[in-house]
Amino acid sequence: MFREKLAEHAALVQTHLDQAMAPMEDAPVVQGMRYALRGGKRLRAFLVMQSAAIYDLPHSQSIWPAAAIEAIHAYSLVHDDLPCMDDDDLRRGQPTVHKKWDQATAVLVGDALQSLGFELVLNPRCSPITDLRADLALRLARAAGGTGMVLGQAQDIAAETAPNPLDLSQITELQCRKTGALMSWSAQAGAILAQEDPAPLAQYSASLGLGFQITDDILDVEGDPEKTGKRLNKDAKAGKATFVSLLGLDGAKKRAKELISEACDAVTPLGVKAEPLQHCAKFIILRES
Repeated sequence: MFREKLAEHAALVQTHLDQAMAPMEDAPVVQGMRYALRGGKRLRAFLVMQSAAIYDLPHSQSIWPAAAIEAIHAYSLVHDDLPCMDDDDLRRGQPTVHKKWDQATAVLVGDALQSLGFELVLNPRCSPITDLRADLALRLARAAGGTGMVLGQAQDIAAETAPNPLDLSQITELQCRKTGALMSWSAQAGAILAQEDPAPLAQYSASLGLGFQITDDILDVEGDPEKTGKRLNKDAKAGKATFVSLLGLDGAKKRAKELISEACDAVTPLGVKAEPLQHCAKFIILRES
């Protein structure tokens, strides 16, 4: 049931992104944007739309920030795959953008997707309240930039050449930025749009984001490359510290389950409308890709 609901949301977001890019020229950079936005589970978009549904906001409104976060996420993946970053040839089971085109095009595709994300979240149909849209965009800039995802990515790159591997507190801090910051924004977006207290969703997303990353580390060790659609065991080969290397495989699985349980508990006070978020958390721990 949850997978069907997730797929329904993903289809809505894909349609919205296609419509947003429809007026653009059919240039290589736009082709690359469309290519980078294909596929994926759309978990971040799901979090946006379901957090909004808790407060009875319609899909016609929440689809704007949902599509926005997917554009920002796609930009981060395109840049993350570049040879100067993680140097990946495969993403979502397909050649990465710089492999299908070239590195310069991939850089520009990422740049354009980032701009598209902010264009979508600032659209008046996201909210008729100008100050609210500005606040949502400001929070997104902070989550995506030098205090959030980008800082986490920079810390991750620095760790590759550091004399000593990161310890547990350092890797947790890094991943709360690299992976957790955009998830946190996604889960809180609905409350912000509804002008409600985002604290329960912030607590939910903190546990969810960390649980997601630990599961990612587990899949990097024992996942199926055909299901994950990307190269595995790259962290171990690079000698990087992960939750698995620090906690052991069983310890990492135990910690991930604890975090998902904490995430579910955080939104229990929000009632039955928060159940899709709890199902999402449980899906994350059970996913195979």
